[in-house]
Amino acid sequence: MTIASPDTSPSAAPAPGVTSTDLLAELRRRGVTDADDSTLTRALYTSDASLYRVVPQAVARPRDADELTAVVDVARTLGVPLTMRGAGTSIAGNAVGRGLVVDTVRHLDRVLEIDPEARTARVQPGVVHQVLQRAAAPHGLRFGPDPSTHTRCTIGGMIGNNACGSRALGYGRTSDNVVAIDPVWGTADGDIPARLAELAEAHLGHVRTSFGRFSRQVSGYSLEHLLPERRSVDRFLAGSEGTLAVVREATVRLVEETPRQLVVLGYPSMIEAADAVPAILAASGRPVDASVGVERGGLVACEGLDARIVDLVRARGGSVPDLPRGAGWLFVEVSDPGLLAPVVAVAGALESRVVESAAEAAALWRIREDGAGLAARSLSRPAHAGWEDAAVPPEHLGAWLRDFDELLREHDLDGVPYGHFGDGCVHVRIDFPFEPGGAGDGAARFREFLVASARRLREHGGSLSGEHGDGRARSELLPIMYDEESLRLFGAVKAICDPAGILNPGVLVDPDPLDADLRPEQPRASVRTALRFLHDEGSMGSAVHRCTGVGKCVVPTLPGQGVMCPSYLATREEKDSTRGRARVLQEALDGSLVGGLKDPAVHEALDLCLSCKGCASDCPTGIDMATYKSETLHQTYAGRRRPLTHYTLGRLPRWAALAAPMAPAVNAMMRSKALARVAKATAGIDRRRSIPTFPARTLRKQVAASAPAARRDTPDVWLWADSFTDHFMPGSGLAAIRFLESAGLRVRVIPEAACCGLTWITTGQLDKARSMAARTAATLAPYVESGVPVMGMEPSCLASLRSDLAELTDDPRAEVVARGVLTFAEALERLDVALPDLTGVEVVAQPHCHQSAVLGWAADQRLLEKAGASVTRVPGCCGLAGNFGVEKGHYEVSVAVAETHLLPTVRAHPGAVVLADGMSCKIQLDDLADVPALHLAELLASRLEE
Repeated sequence: MTIASPDTSPSAAPAPGVTSTDLLAELRRRGVTDADDSTLTRALYTSDASLYRVVPQAVARPRDADELTAVVDVARTLGVPLTMRGAGTSIAGNAVGRGLVVDTVRHLDRVLEIDPEARTARVQPGVVHQVLQRAAAPHGLRFGPDPSTHTRCTIGGMIGNNACGSRALGYGRTSDNVVAIDPVWGTADGDIPARLAELAEAHLGHVRTSFGRFSRQVSGYSLEHLLPERRSVDRFLAGSEGTLAVVREATVRLVEETPRQLVVLGYPSMIEAADAVPAILAASGRPVDASVGVERGGLVACEGLDARIVDLVRARGGSVPDLPRGAGWLFVEVSDPGLLAPVVAVAGALESRVVESAAEAAALWRIREDGAGLAARSLSRPAHAGWEDAAVPPEHLGAWLRDFDELLREHDLDGVPYGHFGDGCVHVRIDFPFEPGGAGDGAARFREFLVASARRLREHGGSLSGEHGDGRARSELLPIMYDEESLRLFGAVKAICDPAGILNPGVLVDPDPLDADLRPEQPRASVRTALRFLHDEGSMGSAVHRCTGVGKCVVPTLPGQGVMCPSYLATREEKDSTRGRARVLQEALDGSLVGGLKDPAVHEALDLCLSCKGCASDCPTGIDMATYKSETLHQTYAGRRRPLTHYTLGRLPRWAALAAPMAPAVNAMMRSKALARVAKATAGIDRRRSIPTFPARTLRKQVAASAPAARRDTPDVWLWADSFTDHFMPGSGLAAIRFLESAGLRVRVIPEAACCGLTWITTGQLDKARSMAARTAATLAPYVESGVPVMGMEPSCLASLRSDLAELTDDPRAEVVARGVLTFAEALERLDVALPDLTGVEVVAQPHCHQSAVLGWAADQRLLEKAGASVTRVPGCCGLAGNFGVEKGHYEVSVAVAETHLLPTVRAHPGAVVLADGMSCKIQLDDLADVPALHLAELLASRLEE
């Protein structure tokens, strides 16, 4: 069968004559008030985690099940296409549509009931998987399937795609764990379950031989669930991708949580790892009914991971536990430790390692979970989804990977395979040449490769999709996988459940072309940038397209998730997520919806970005929204009047230098409530914020006054006095000097002023920041090149030297400085300074966001624990973030961010020493908790007196 590129345009368009005004009016008449068609909202929902861009007519966020029913009824009445969206992590284009996109995450996010006796949970469709796990955990239960996106994917979305995850060998697919679904069908006519049963009865022979052949055959509709001996319309709906019905709520099966043991097996390549899978399955006694595997003590997981993904983690400074020798690995997890020896014996691995540490096992699983995002950046050019979910019977896996590798070479493409090898399911991101300058027509090569792969896959009895669904990427290929009778059955099912075709049109039945609406093919606007965008070949367009939509930034408030994205944690609004902002910036540079970087939609999306840089390290694709925000502000206000705070807070070091000679007088004035109120209003500072006082003398002046003028000897350590330490908090610098000198080291403060320009950078005043960067690089480079350690005290300024300096100037001395400057803790480690005894000292530490993202806090933690302290690290952002939390209009969000992690942690540890090296974090703690915070240097120096 020939699959050619159709000349017709996609069919999934809003009903003629129905405007967004009509649609919103009807929704509001039916009580659905959280719906809009603003440019910003539509931009946020143009894409999911796939390659596809489809601009919706409007977005609705129903507040309860009745509103959800009303939304479907409105769509049916008006003939408007309706697409359901959970976390927006669909990789095949399952969650984008031209009509009405329905977001369930915003409000339909409750666990309605846990029944420990029946081992079931009743949930709304927008419940996040990990939230359900937390609700079930006190009963010793869990929801079995766990996709890599488990921290943000929704149960409704898992039902839509029949998601499986890494532990499907033990717990089964989502369909195996569905007890009941309360659906809203695409039509209100007739007894749909009975009609579906009649359809299956009429084609029993074909259904028995064509569907459910192996566990990961999830492409098309899973008609095997309609067979008389296993009939379950509820399970049949799993994997239907929102094309037949909408889930109002669902009851799902829970299983007992059991301890698990991980062994890692190393192989020369992923192909050799795949060859070992059948023997491992046999040795582990994998049960026929995988949904109860753990209860029988069976294999839980058998996952493949490529060395290139691990290498990328290491290159970005991530921690990777020891792995066995090899270029490809299998992660084999069992619930019965007695299976480890038989598995290792038959595995044929180069080396194996049983992972005893729970922390190391968790770290390895995190790398596997970030596979999609990491694989997208692990090749010489960006790699994409589209063909990333094929599955074959496990006994064919090695042969399929050899054929697939040959296909890649034939098409001059590359990809990084990984995935659920125990189920025969392979994920891969492929470097299709979509980017400008790519060889040939990207869309044409995309189509050519997908068609060729589908044909080769058929030879292995495989499925186009193993868990992500067919979506827009693979629905057109279903005629290659299935015969004509199967396709007629799919059409008959659609006609029964959704005869008007309003539910997710263009997917599965009457599909849109697989190369229609490809997002990377949108032309990128040429923007001459002030920043160099070193990691993206100088292109801001390439930089914002790092976001593939995997959604690690849209995780609910759960412990241990990192810094990203603090404003989303506070508001739970898509516009305040890293992904949402990236989508709007992509639209501004690529699409026709948002009118460039100056569009108000862009600035509304960026308004609550704290410039914390958390995404730069926590996002698996390396999005750096702080940098994009700086460039956007620069582009917007170049030659124009800026917001007030750009002139005040954005130039704070300059005002501090001017105020320094008059510090006592300025402090006295600020003690007057009336004058302070006027000063805050004038500067654009929220009235509820405190104003820091100035020291009587700056750090540099205090040191100069105490040191002999003739002292010219070479020190053991240089201390760089950044603007904040110099003008506001010299105590940390003085403490560092005192502590190091007590160890017999000579410390000198660099006498020249050398500002990193951070406040100019965060407010987009990049022309001035560039000249400051060049001057600072020239000033500090000789000190770094001298071989004497150069340390800084303020993490945000030090991080700016490490990351921003080289983005602003091509002076090679910027790289010298970036590589050479040290944090206080790093300097102590390099100098091997003896530490005081902190045994019995309880420490709550709030690392500055820039330190977490750019510098790293590992050296600080090692020192504290080596000294004997008990350390609790606050996992998130303090919420102040420089000028952000001080400005009018941001106070409430700043407080809400502090309440996600920082303030609850401090309250939970009364009497603990609170460490916060960053000035912002100190101010936040002082303002909101009346808690004095110490710099690490101040803590260590204080122990000298005991």
